[in-house]
Amino acid sequence: MLKQFDKGQVNVLSGIFRDRMNINRNYLMELDSTCLLQNFYLEAGIEMPGLQVVDDPASAKLHWGWEAPTCQLRGHFLGHWLSAAAALVANENDTELKVKLDKIISELARCQQLNGGEWVGSIPEKYFKKMADDQQVWSPQYVMHKTLMGLTDAYIYTGNNQALEIVDHLSDWYVRWTDIMQKGNPNAVYKGEQGGMLEVWAELYEITHNEKYMRLVKCYWNNGWFARLDNGSDVLSNDHANASIPLSHGAAKVYEVTGDERWRERVEQFWKCAVTDRGMYCTSGQNAGEFWIPPFKQGQFLCERNQEFCTVYNMVITAQYLLKWTGDVRYADYIERCLYNGFLAQQNPTTGTPTYFLPLKSGSRKKWGSKTHDFWCCHGTMVQAQTLYPELIYFRNDASDSIIVSQYIPSTLKCRLKDSDISIEQTTDMKSYNSQVFFDEQSGGEISRWSLKFDISSSEPKEFTLSLRIPCWVKGEPFVTLNGRKSENVNVENGWLNIKKQWSGDTLQILFSSGVVMETLPDRSDLSAAVDGPIVLAGLTDSDCGLIGDFDDPDTFMYPQTEHIYDTYPWKQNCYVTKHQSKNILFKPLYEITDETYTVYFTHKEMK
Repeated sequence: MLKQFDKGQVNVLSGIFRDRMNINRNYLMELDSTCLLQNFYLEAGIEMPGLQVVDDPASAKLHWGWEAPTCQLRGHFLGHWLSAAAALVANENDTELKVKLDKIISELARCQQLNGGEWVGSIPEKYFKKMADDQQVWSPQYVMHKTLMGLTDAYIYTGNNQALEIVDHLSDWYVRWTDIMQKGNPNAVYKGEQGGMLEVWAELYEITHNEKYMRLVKCYWNNGWFARLDNGSDVLSNDHANASIPLSHGAAKVYEVTGDERWRERVEQFWKCAVTDRGMYCTSGQNAGEFWIPPFKQGQFLCERNQEFCTVYNMVITAQYLLKWTGDVRYADYIERCLYNGFLAQQNPTTGTPTYFLPLKSGSRKKWGSKTHDFWCCHGTMVQAQTLYPELIYFRNDASDSIIVSQYIPSTLKCRLKDSDISIEQTTDMKSYNSQVFFDEQSGGEISRWSLKFDISSSEPKEFTLSLRIPCWVKGEPFVTLNGRKSENVNVENGWLNIKKQWSGDTLQILFSSGVVMETLPDRSDLSAAVDGPIVLAGLTDSDCGLIGDFDDPDTFMYPQTEHIYDTYPWKQNCYVTKHQSKNILFKPLYEITDETYTVYFTHKEMK
């Protein structure tokens, strides 16, 4: 089994991933603490300065959209904020953010006391009664899960004991409520978009070993959805995607806590149903309008509402569990595709806000959320997503004395391996604007973002295996040099490139060759998307103008465009222009598209 390193042991270096992390961190700091707490204050009867009467809602200092006091989902975002802030505090030792985080948690404790000592919701308790009575109410368990998640993460990542105390008192309310439901309406426990509750109760049991959390786990684990999954049924088609994926997280955490193989099998069966037996868009998405697309019908559902971002984030969490258990590179490959075409492509590179969906029909434009007037569910998962990079890059396997490189993101790892202090610095040799840049005007060599450099040092010579993922998109054999010489001591097994040696002060360089391939929709063989390595390319055109050429050999109709940009860095990457078309167009990475009109899937036109 692979193990993650502690958050403070990995630091993301300069490049696009660091840029997006910084934008996200600034957004977290920019949001006003009183506004983040507004719905908790209202529920606790705390008057906010200047808001006893709101004469002009447009100018009132409040959060709106799904955080508006009139919305039944109000308060969900703060839980995401707490999780994201806690992760950054742990990763970056961000003292300014920690002060803000601790203050917000202390205010939540104040709200809890005013509510009677247990309830700390941003919504009233009576929403749970409405839910149990089958009255219309919008996902109260979803809202409360976010608060529980955020407080739990604040304890795990920053050691804030007050956060755990709040959760401990709130859980007493849940024990009492679930007891009542078990006697009168057991099915109510599985309403209100409760998918994430199983994971958080299992995680709290893992932390505290308090039996009341296992009691709550057992209340939430009898979901009939799992029984249908056990039968091999397609439990997903036309089902709400973001309500079902968290159930796989719960099953995963229950497996890790109990060791019961049945729960691991359920996660694996979920993946089979969600990905293997369903297919996906080139970007990694499997849904449209928030619902799972039936198996291999992606072309039928091509529209403006593909790939809800929450589902991308949550599927990465599922893939991460499976990667740790199996070491199977296909999960790391899937995560990589999500990072470029979800995490980056669906975050506004200026504001840090998300696009709820990623439109994939021809002539699309991304619709960006505002900073304070929308707060869709995807606002929450986006602020968490941009803190996730450090824990996706490196793993360790103690059984084989291995350090594993799963993702290629410029970064440093500092850890202790038995009796030695190990340092690994991962950079890229390319020269490129905003794409993991390390500029050296004297350097030569191939222009490629996949020219990777690893500097490995140890406090004293230490033998261990460095295992590096060979991405599924690599063309030919990786080119490997060790300390300037072509390495012969390389073992490739199950998609991992393994180098075992006594490391002291060594430099490892790897070149992965990539190229554009055309990925066809399973139910529309006439429609294909251009993908360069893991990066989906978007054509800057307002319609599917069709492409003439051999789709098995995109070089027949696409040519790299290496643009020099002297005010930043020498050149950009992964841009192409078409050739031999009636009207030639520019292709660029989908994650670089902000406000342009674009098309991803193109009709294959036969050559005349």
